[in-house]
Amino acid sequence: MPTESNFNSLFAFENMESNVRSYSRSFPVVFRKAVGALLEDEKGSIYIDFLSGAGVLNYGHNDPDLLNGAVHYLKSNGIVHGLDMATPAKREFMEHFHAIILRPRGLTYKFQFPGPTGANAVEAALKLARKATGRYNVISFTNGFHGVSLGALAVTGNRYYRDAAGLPPAGTVFMPYDAYFGAGMDTSEYLNKMLSDTSSGVDLPAAVILETVQGEGGINSASKDWLQSVERLCRKSGILLIIDDIQAGCGRTGSFFSFDFAGLSPDIVVLSKSLSGVGLPLSLLLLKPELDVWQPGEHNGTFRGNNLALVTATAALKKYWTDEKLSRAVVEMGRLMSKRLRQIVEGSHSLSMRGRGMMLGLDCSTGKLAEKIVRKAFEGGLVVERCGAEDQVIKLLPPLTIDEETLERGLDILDMSVHEASKLPS
Repeated sequence: MPTESNFNSLFAFENMESNVRSYSRSFPVVFRKAVGALLEDEKGSIYIDFLSGAGVLNYGHNDPDLLNGAVHYLKSNGIVHGLDMATPAKREFMEHFHAIILRPRGLTYKFQFPGPTGANAVEAALKLARKATGRYNVISFTNGFHGVSLGALAVTGNRYYRDAAGLPPAGTVFMPYDAYFGAGMDTSEYLNKMLSDTSSGVDLPAAVILETVQGEGGINSASKDWLQSVERLCRKSGILLIIDDIQAGCGRTGSFFSFDFAGLSPDIVVLSKSLSGVGLPLSLLLLKPELDVWQPGEHNGTFRGNNLALVTATAALKKYWTDEKLSRAVVEMGRLMSKRLRQIVEGSHSLSMRGRGMMLGLDCSTGKLAEKIVRKAFEGGLVVERCGAEDQVIKLLPPLTIDEETLERGLDILDMSVHEASKLPS
């Protein structure tokens, strides 16, 4: 039985949980409570959260309006698990998503609810693209991250994850992402050449899959021109365009979809992470009607369409997306964050910033320096993680609903941590 000596102890996690755990190594405390942008551990210490569940908690921890709806639903004996049976919760979500998000943008999609994770949705998107086109090959991009299940892993670039597969990931050709070779080279022209040259060795793909801002890949943000060029190439060659908006969507860059600024009309959109609004598992495929070539039950999953998550997702749509208030706040907070990051990197040869909206990164050039800064930040009361090919980029994902004072305090801790880490021996 647990004893007092185990209070706030990591013993159980270190001795009973698999070595695969990661975040409990970076943040070695036991978190017990959270509200908004603040986390509290078992000793009562408070931390500002710039991690937001790796992009799951765009609306912060435990939004009371969203949770109240969930509690009411549970008390009413509403359907929690129903496979893909018809329920009022699913109907209300689809109707509100169509009216609030799709119709104002002139977008027409059918809804597919795969398994509850982002990787489940990516698997479904790739499978559907191959089925609809009759082609096998898929084009992904350098530094892309789409999940670690085998199909999603095949379109994920990072060698660390690919090496853990147990067999060679197949069916994907990687192309250089925007600015991969520097700002002077338009890599969409390279892609165009490879697709149009019948001797390039690149088979005509079923789909192109991309993130408009690469999250795990290092907060690499694609330009409007590059995205539009890739979409034109897809249209010209009959290739499906899949936008993975799992981390960059649901308002993270300002508008609901991260591709809104470029005016794209993807064939398939993949959503998850912040879709439920409160951290409950939920993923969604938006697919153009002509691509709905599935036979009944041909792609399935026991937990597709988590009804409790659909309830909170609908509440999030009604609270945050019926007007432009949140979008404007994200743009304004993003400007504030960018200004502070520019001040932090000013005069430094090893630091630079990147990103869009409230999805920003501090590139530290080396993973070693980034690790020191993140460790110092945690000691100072800030939870923030690293990303990029060598974990050299500090990824800033505060809740979109964070108040300015708390945001500034978090940035103050980061600023202090950068200066303290730079004094440590290398």
